[in-house]
Amino acid sequence: MKKTVMSFLVIVVSVSLSCSQKTDATVVGNPGESGGNTTGVWSIPVKDILDGGPGKDGIPALENPLMISSQEATYLSEDDLVIGYKKGDDVRAYSHIVLDWHEIINDNIGNVSLALTYCPLTGTGIGWNRIVKGKETTFGVSGLLYNTNLIPYDRETGSNWSQILNEAVNGELIGEKAALIPLVEMQWGAWKAMYPNSKVVSTSTGHSRDYGISPYGNYAEEHDFFLFPVEKDARLNSKERVLTLVSGKQAKVYRFPSFEAVKIIYDDFLGEQYMVVGNESFMVAFKIEAEHNLLEFEYVYNGTAAVLLTDDEGNEWDVFGEALSGPRKGQKLGAAPYFMAYWFSIPAFYTTVIYTGN
Repeated sequence: MKKTVMSFLVIVVSVSLSCSQKTDATVVGNPGESGGNTTGVWSIPVKDILDGGPGKDGIPALENPLMISSQEATYLSEDDLVIGYKKGDDVRAYSHIVLDWHEIINDNIGNVSLALTYCPLTGTGIGWNRIVKGKETTFGVSGLLYNTNLIPYDRETGSNWSQILNEAVNGELIGEKAALIPLVEMQWGAWKAMYPNSKVVSTSTGHSRDYGISPYGNYAEEHDFFLFPVEKDARLNSKERVLTLVSGKQAKVYRFPSFEAVKIIYDDFLGEQYMVVGNESFMVAFKIEAEHNLLEFEYVYNGTAAVLLTDDEGNEWDVFGEALSGPRKGQKLGAAPYFMAYWFSIPAFYTTVIYTGN
């Protein structure tokens, strides 16, 4: 179970003090010196790039970490959040408890090179393909932040990337977009009921960390508690978890309360049709493409199996949009460019609208 402490660990104390003592102390004049590149040319405002405190690789990313069975993952409680990945029969869960301390996991799953990038300060877990311009790379934590959000760097070129923008913002690859890999965030109890044979990231990482105790205290629960200056959008509580669809410079967010009365929302966003499915534990989104446009879906999830939806052809679909049975077995629904996030972080990066049912 994830626990929080009222007093911060040393690393967080130093960050907090530097912010309170000097308002400009964390503004980086040449951020490349702390990150992965020294060109000094950035596509985001340099004045808004902050030094998070630990320095480059001060928060150690993991590479091909030890995975254990769900039965062995006794460090997790039912309501702990995990981020799930699935490829065929290889199903993996990466817990917030481990990600809070490492922020990036570079994993090889068959022929898939996954970088799971996670920012505890914005609540964003996003999957990137580590094949960039034909070369495999790994990502590390630069120690820099933009709008309170993680700036990873790739070790192949030293370029710095914005996680929420999914884009290189400094260095040789500036302007390059990350290819997204679909992930699903949900409570551990729901995940292991869906995938009892799932592998789970172990806390035996080779690093000495207090897994289960948040390095950021009660940051996730306190809507007005921030470690760095942020602009707040009063439309929602700052730390409310929302599903975020992104396209270009625009975003649309969906809230858990929207799924109390209905479980499937069909919506248009910038000319594309999406199906967003949710309950009290998780939300997922799919792009409706021509080959599935005429199907009529029904929400059938009961909390004890992997089936999320059925349709009028007799197909059964899971949270990754894969047909588990029926005439379309093996097909996949269209991948949607979405991720989970704390509300405050989205208007900081995108022109944002909130789904209201209208």
